[in-house]
Amino acid sequence: MSHLVSVNELAELVRDDAVRVIDVRWRLSVPGGRVQPDGREEYLQGHVPGAVFADLEQELTRHGRPDEGRHPLPTTAQLQDAARRWGLDDGDVVVVYDDAGGLPAARAWWLLRQGGVDVRVLDGGWQAWKDAGGDIESGSMEYSPGTVTLTDIAGDSLTIDEAAAFPASGVLLDVRAPERFRGETEPLDPIAGHIPGAVNLPTGKHVASDGTLLDLESLKKNFADAGITDGTPVAAYCGSGITAAHTALVLAEAGIDAKIFHGSWSQWSNTPDRPVATGE
Repeated sequence: MSHLVSVNELAELVRDDAVRVIDVRWRLSVPGGRVQPDGREEYLQGHVPGAVFADLEQELTRHGRPDEGRHPLPTTAQLQDAARRWGLDDGDVVVVYDDAGGLPAARAWWLLRQGGVDVRVLDGGWQAWKDAGGDIESGSMEYSPGTVTLTDIAGDSLTIDEAAAFPASGVLLDVRAPERFRGETEPLDPIAGHIPGAVNLPTGKHVASDGTLLDLESLKKNFADAGITDGTPVAAYCGSGITAAHTALVLAEAGIDAKIFHGSWSQWSNTPDRPVATGE
């Protein structure tokens, strides 16, 4: 089963009232930049009919210490409370989308999937919906509280020690931009570089110019070039656990299960005495 839905598939689900849609618009905010990370205003101006807004910083992240990373996982109870606020019940089909290349939506997909929810990502996101002439609704959508019960959402998340040991038995993917992997620049975290033994495969390599995922053959070639085939133990990390979820989504679409080091480089670089590699 695909972990994606097309615009046409989502339109049919919306028309039949057979889906819960979650808008996860959010963008990474660089210190000193002008990007507004919270996409709530854009959501209010227009969204997929029936969609509720999920606040990535407040509902898909737990606020923690620097040595836990910039976007620690919420607890299962915190995510369950949020999901109930979104109106989710057990057995609901859920579709998530964003306007940032699928990265925030993948964070929601990963967490809800770990919790036992039947969840998929809109391929191409908000832009694909608009380009296809999909119906648009404005204002805020709210539902009566749902009754969904989530299972443990942290089961496939690596601890920092597990991430350090992972290259000895599998492929640890660093999915950040190559210059950050090589340690040439670091706009967000205190130290530049990567976890020793990691392999760089930027998640953007899996996305076509229109924001949809590449075809399955191209995705599998990307992973094979990084040493990953069926049966290869694989885990992914990024800056703070958001982009890594997108790579996990792509891997799942290619039929490969993956773990995520959610603390990612932000946790590693804020933890004393962790070794740092640079270059290729």
